Amino acid sequence: MAIKSIQYNQHTINVSYEIVNPDAKIDLIVLHGWGSNKNLMKSTFAPYMDSFRHIYIDLPGFGKSTCSLTLKTSDYTRIVELLMIHMNASKDIILGHSFGGKVALLLDPKVLVLVASAGIYIEKSFKIKAKIALFKALKIFGFAKLRSLFAAEDAKTLSEPMYKTFKNVVNEDFSYEFSDYSGKALLCWGKEDTATPLSSAEKIHALIKDSTLKVYEGDHYFFMKHAEDVSKEIEAVFLKTLEH
Repeated sequence: MAIKSIQYNQHTINVSYEIVNPDAKIDLIVLHGWGSNKNLMKSTFAPYMDSFRHIYIDLPGFGKSTCSLTLKTSDYTRIVELLMIHMNASKDIILGHSFGGKVALLLDPKVLVLVASAGIYIEKSFKIKAKIALFKALKIFGFAKLRSLFAAEDAKTLSEPMYKTFKNVVNEDFSYEFSDYSGKALLCWGKEDTATPLSSAEKIHALIKDSTLKVYEGDHYFFMKHAEDVSKEIEAVFLKTLEH
């Protein structure tokens, strides 16, 4: 494990990362989802794809990476780019799970691997809308400290900058960005995913011209059980880019 200090918007962000197969010539950047970390992704994919140099990154505010300012997805993208410049890493293949999928997309790699990616806006249920309205009303009367009673599970334990970051990124619609992507994309999804449902995958598949959709048994973390097969699919898609 290594840590690189990156200067960004007059703040120092310490970004933790780990490299597997350091002598390989093709780079595979792996980005975790919201609330996760690089260790989960490394334990899943490191045993496979040994012809690639794997770079596992803790996104700012997660794992062993620090974050003391409010960010947007575009900020995460720029920070990852700055880290890649430091490592002389290429945008050969970038894999992103959930929130990491949006960062991977904005990085515009040659091969984009979206694993249960976020980025398609899903209408909130009436219950959630009612909770938001009630919290906003209480906030007006000075009850903002009750945030933990109303926040989503992903946001309850966050620091103030990370809570504001969560609010920035949670409802983004990246439909235009998906349609604008011109490389090869591999979409891998769990049939029983409720966080980023299969309907999202089907919309992304329709938006990205050169995309392949693979559906697996399982939920939002299906890939932990199907890592070997997902890895073979990634290798096959990358080989196709070499044919041109």
